[in-house]
Amino acid sequence: DSILAQSQEVRAPPSPGISVGYGSVTALPVLVGIKNNPDGALLRDVLPADVYARWQPLKAKYIGDNNGIERERPTFVADELFRKGLAHAGLSANGGVDDSIFRIATKNKIRITRTGVTVGIDSPFKAVRAFKKSKLDDLRCFAKTVEQLESDIDAMRIRANAWAKGDIAVIQNLSFAERDEACSDAIMNSVLSELQPEILTMKSKARDSWLAAAEKSLATNKSTFAMLKMKDILDAKGLVAALEAKGYLVEKPE
Repeated sequence: DSILAQSQEVRAPPSPGISVGYGSVTALPVLVGIKNNPDGALLRDVLPADVYARWQPLKAKYIGDNNGIERERPTFVADELFRKGLAHAGLSANGGVDDSIFRIATKNKIRITRTGVTVGIDSPFKAVRAFKKSKLDDLRCFAKTVEQLESDIDAMRIRANAWAKGDIAVIQNLSFAERDEACSDAIMNSVLSELQPEILTMKSKARDSWLAAAEKSLATNKSTFAMLKMKDILDAKGLVAALEAKGYLVEKPE
């Protein structure tokens, strides 16, 4: 609160996204079944046998009796499994931190700047129909989710507590999972990117846009408060490292 009160601007994290643009009940019929595997395939039909065997106890533990989920694509099942796994461990993907910071900024009348790149789908109905018929390269997403829930729940809890206490040393000693990237790539590299090629450059454009805006803030503000994922702060290829490579002085907290 005290740091925000001294700042002239709050900068949100880079946020690439895809906008389908449905806003009417007329879209509902074409959306039915969008999460399901093509041709009525079940999870056991599309997953390697060993991965499917590992999925079974995790389903029983975190999801329970839900036969309908067996019809869904691996990437959608992985998302449901991961959310339920986090909740079971007393964790969540969003602790309301962003909302709290925006609320403080609004109270102090500080400018909030959002840097995002959104690609709008030109032909939503065509895209949905093509997506429903297509196959996704999402087996890595599912396997990474299973792997993380099998072995990394304790590490995620340690990382969450380290973040809450500001223990940078502990956070740096824990490797960041590849799950999120694998799952987002499954969607971005799908048939949607064939219909809308700019989807493939969305992440890099969001990154470049954030860096350009950050340099502008550094040049014009006495103090700017920026929010980033820990990976973008600590990763050797992250956004803070990119600023350091441009010659900016980066001071790590003690």
